[in-house]
Amino acid sequence: QVRLVESGGGLVQSGGSLRLSCAASGSILSIRNINVTSWYRQAPEKQRELVAYITRDSRTNIILDSVKGRFTISRGNAKNMVDLQMNSLKPEDTAVYSCQATALGDIYWGQGTQVTVSS
Repeated sequence: QVRLVESGGGLVQSGGSLRLSCAASGSILSIRNINVTSWYRQAPEKQRELVAYITRDSRTNIILDSVKGRFTISRGNAKNMVDLQMNSLKPEDTAVYSCQATALGDIYWGQGTQVTVSS
């Protein structure tokens, strides 16, 4: 079992930055076998979309074209953490951002953190 907890969301003005963190905890076996950790987002009345992911060997990929060049995914300073650095935020980045991890064939989700960008 893996528990994911997101933090770092909030209200920011357009052009500002936020750093989201996803902290994983749970069974040592599952934690050590997390293959991919991803960040998704879902805006009101829109489908959830994959933003970026990082693999166990720290390969990263920003999937969403609209955030390329502005968002970066990386390992956090603390163990078992994955961060999403979001720069030059725009009102259209407003969404609930959620962390997902896959481990040993299971998929785990965090509860999400709200990001609101004001114009």
